[in-house]
Amino acid sequence: MDDFAALFTTLDQTTKTSVKTAALAEFFRTAADADKLWTVALLSGRRPRRTITTTKLRDWAAGRAGIPLWLFEACYPVVGDLSETIALLLPEPDPAARIRKPLSRWIAELRALDRADDAARKAFILAAWDGLPPTERFVFNKLITGGWRMGVSQKLMTRALAQATGIDEPELAHRLMGDWSPDTTSWQALIEAPDPGADLSRPYPFQLAHPLETAPETLGPVTDWLAERKWDGIRGQLILRGGDRYLWSRGEELMTDRFPELAQLVDALPGGCVIDGEILAWDRAAEAPLGFSRLQPRIGRKSVPKKLLAEAPVIVMAYDLLEDAGQDIRALPLTERRARLAGHIAPLPPACPIRLSQPVAAGDWPELAAARALSRELGAEGLMLKRRDAAYVAGRKKGGWWKWKLDPLTIDAVMIYAQAGSGRRATLYTDFTFAVRDGDALVPFTKAYSGLTDAEFREITAWVRKNTTDRFGPVRAVKPHHVFEIAFEGIQASPRHKSGVALRFPRMARWRRDKPVSEANTLDDLKAMLAHYG
Repeated sequence: MDDFAALFTTLDQTTKTSVKTAALAEFFRTAADADKLWTVALLSGRRPRRTITTTKLRDWAAGRAGIPLWLFEACYPVVGDLSETIALLLPEPDPAARIRKPLSRWIAELRALDRADDAARKAFILAAWDGLPPTERFVFNKLITGGWRMGVSQKLMTRALAQATGIDEPELAHRLMGDWSPDTTSWQALIEAPDPGADLSRPYPFQLAHPLETAPETLGPVTDWLAERKWDGIRGQLILRGGDRYLWSRGEELMTDRFPELAQLVDALPGGCVIDGEILAWDRAAEAPLGFSRLQPRIGRKSVPKKLLAEAPVIVMAYDLLEDAGQDIRALPLTERRARLAGHIAPLPPACPIRLSQPVAAGDWPELAAARALSRELGAEGLMLKRRDAAYVAGRKKGGWWKWKLDPLTIDAVMIYAQAGSGRRATLYTDFTFAVRDGDALVPFTKAYSGLTDAEFREITAWVRKNTTDRFGPVRAVKPHHVFEIAFEGIQASPRHKSGVALRFPRMARWRRDKPVSEANTLDDLKAMLAHYG
């Protein structure tokens, strides 16, 4: 595993894309096929299931280090990473006990521990710690905990694979999509000589959009762009191949069984087509989305009861056609792909659970801006702008697509709890709980951990340390003194929260140093927003 540990170290210690790409490419040229396959799997989120709890790892590491557990626990938040904490605290390894095994062998043996008792698991882990040098110990611990954060995107990994193999990036990106694992394929089958028909369920890499941060007029004539509502659902690809259907989320999760009502599309639409769209909970009577809160109960379910099917029926809001009659048509202009998509959907009856996303017509940018302003009332987040002559490309490439979202909703709230972050922010308080006023009381309603600069986080950390009033494990209660503007994308009723509401994507927009607690928003303000936007 020393070659993988060296790769991990290089990736972890640099922020330069060129250095990471070169290191990965060299690894993919020289490593054993099984190790290369597992490296691709690990970096694309296909991690083996954890077989040992972190509680046991902490206990065993403290024992091997010869320190009490409380001291280990005190060291952990300072380091900010469990794997690194263990590697730093363990005694120096015994050179005579040095263990050399390839990455794939370590993973196989760790997975086999799932069938072992605690005594056997502990003996295996302690022997590994004793026989590995510090860097490999660190990587070994990562294999156990699954905490891989090396700043390697799927696109960067694909670029390195292209350099190592000579295969085009778009082709490799497509091969790496879908439901594969090192248990079900080999390096040769997946990368070097894949069978085009081996995986009928395989989706295409999704195209993503950058936020529009300049005036839309800078994009040229409005007639060059297709505008459509940015709906708040689950982005997915509906794949109809081989007489069956497959539904993939943007995060490469197979969701077919969660939406059984889409099964009828196998007969309604021609085979050999792939549709990019949004899964929306849908009010058929009003022909309008029901909102993300109605869809949310279906997301985590493997099977859906009849009651939920009736309460939150779904449709596919179709945006684009990526494959037609078994042919990849992503290189065609958007206008032609959309025309083909419309041709497939237009003849279908209203009862069919699919709709074509309608263009938002406008003669100029001010008219389109006025249409965008109505988005929240329609249940949308804003507009998507797509260049009419553009191909469908993998990833987030500037120029072809833009998301022109509404400005977020905001509310001024009081910070009442703080908790330290993790990783490089382990020594800073970065995770906060916020409250609104309700008479003389403060009612917590959301948490947020992003939006401030590093300097602001350092400043608020110093203040938290001096103004802690109580402790609850890692959480610190603080004096209600600081007001922050909280930005969020949506609001919905939630019986699980004391405030009765839940926010969508909350973050700190700014530190309101100009406002005292007495001028923060109230629970009534929050409920008024819920009544208007929920």
